[in-house]
Amino acid sequence: MTKNLSFLRIALVIIFLVHSVPGMFNNGINDFGNMYLNQIGFAPVGLFVAWLVKLSHVALAVSLLTDKFLKPLAIITILILVAGIFMVHLKNGWFVVGGGSNGVEFNFLLIMCLLSVVYPNAILPAKK
Repeated sequence: MTKNLSFLRIALVIIFLVHSVPGMFNNGINDFGNMYLNQIGFAPVGLFVAWLVKLSHVALAVSLLTDKFLKPLAIITILILVAGIFMVHLKNGWFVVGGGSNGVEFNFLLIMCLLSVVYPNAILPAKK
């Protein structure tokens, strides 16, 4: 396990696993692929794309724990989250709940968290 295991990494692991693993067993991924992705133009590969997306989330969770292949998996996940913003969430505005529903704020937060883990000193260097 990495020496750099932070509360943020643990939270991201839990979020990405809970967002992915149950759908592998309750038909959620199949529904996402067949009933959503295929309907919006991914046919006939919507189911395949859905499984790739969810398996990439599981791979990212493992990567956050082991610190292996973190940068490429985080970038892939960020691209998936950005695609989700444009394909699903943007039309619903900013808020996930409260001032609206199903908006972009959660994806935005996940993207910023992943960037913070992968590039911890990107904006301001840490004090020494």
